[in-house]
Amino acid sequence: MTSNPNELDELLGPDAPVPAEDRIPSGALRGAGARSPLFWKLLLAGAAVIWGLSTFVMKDTLNVLPTFVLLTCRFLPSALIMFTLFSRRIRVHLNKRSIVVGVAMGIIMWLAYGVQTMGLGQTTAGKSAFLTGTYCILVPFISYALAREPLTKYNVGAALLCLSGIALVALDNFTMGVGDALTLAGACFYALQMSIVAKYGRDLDVNVITFWMFLTVGILSAITSLSLEVWPPMDVWTYRVFAVLAFLSIICTCICLLIQNVALAHVPPATGSLLLSLESPSGVFFSVLFAGEVLTGRLLIGFALIFTSIILSETHFSFLRRK
Repeated sequence: MTSNPNELDELLGPDAPVPAEDRIPSGALRGAGARSPLFWKLLLAGAAVIWGLSTFVMKDTLNVLPTFVLLTCRFLPSALIMFTLFSRRIRVHLNKRSIVVGVAMGIIMWLAYGVQTMGLGQTTAGKSAFLTGTYCILVPFISYALAREPLTKYNVGAALLCLSGIALVALDNFTMGVGDALTLAGACFYALQMSIVAKYGRDLDVNVITFWMFLTVGILSAITSLSLEVWPPMDVWTYRVFAVLAFLSIICTCICLLIQNVALAHVPPATGSLLLSLESPSGVFFSVLFAGEVLTGRLLIGFALIFTSIILSETHFSFLRRK
């Protein structure tokens, strides 16, 4: 099985690619009663805030659970929930296209979550938030290469502005260690996964391919854990650990990743990745709120830059130009 998006069309067979003129453009309404793009953008922003909280919550759990044990306990329950909710759709769309795209996305997500989670155990939560957020600058270029998504100066400018804001929010002094390098690699995989779901999610059932993605991540994580890690003793499995795993599995994975995959079929991937980059300042915000981190002028400037980048992406500052 390959995770190279450029080979997916060949692997899916001659009937797999949808002609460009028949594809539903990003941001277009789909189906009866489809929600507006603004609805999906708000959901993406909400998912990013929840993921910011998850970085803060997950940091302590990694002290007692190995990386792939945590990912197994996070994704296999999510796959079970998805199968319970969408079993009829999964049976109806039990075909080569959906399975191959879902499994390919799962392989990429397994790599992304694996290296990012290992990196989080060897770096600070702030650095992890910043380096993970760098996918916002990668997605527009990958989407252009895969699906010829429009790439404008506003996309690039907004991504650079957002990256500057994330750096001010998440970093005190920057030095690159092993954990930082792993987290940066994870950001690259995240960007690739977002671009793939934006391309294929327009003409496939997103719920179905998300199920296959969750199942693939869970199975690969279980195999890796059984091969390389020692299962934690029983006294580690406290009520707090189970509560964190339930939060990660149900809220952060099943709900938020499904929102991400569905929303990226309705909004341009460059805009979607920019909204999802709110995860980084959200992580710092929760550190200020719950861990006593001081809200400095540097943080406020960083938040302002990120907010400005979103306004630039959405409006191109047209309200400032004379008509």
